[in-house]
Amino acid sequence: MPKSVLDAIKMGVWDFEPEDTPQHHYESTRALPGTMEKIRTLEERLSNGLPLWHEADRLYYEDSAE
Repeated sequence: MPKSVLDAIKMGVWDFEPEDTPQHHYESTRALPGTMEKIRTLEERLSNGLPLWHEADRLYYEDSAE
């Protein structure tokens, strides 16, 4: 069974769906959408077989940078 969508593509598994991962098992990011920091975070999640999105990820510039 592939670990990530990248592994699935390499194996020719075109209907791969990652397992649901509780959001407390991976961190959110304060990086703004479109920044290299956010892209690196998405790359890391993808390669680790995690969901791309976290409900606490920063969405807007106006969001607090706590």
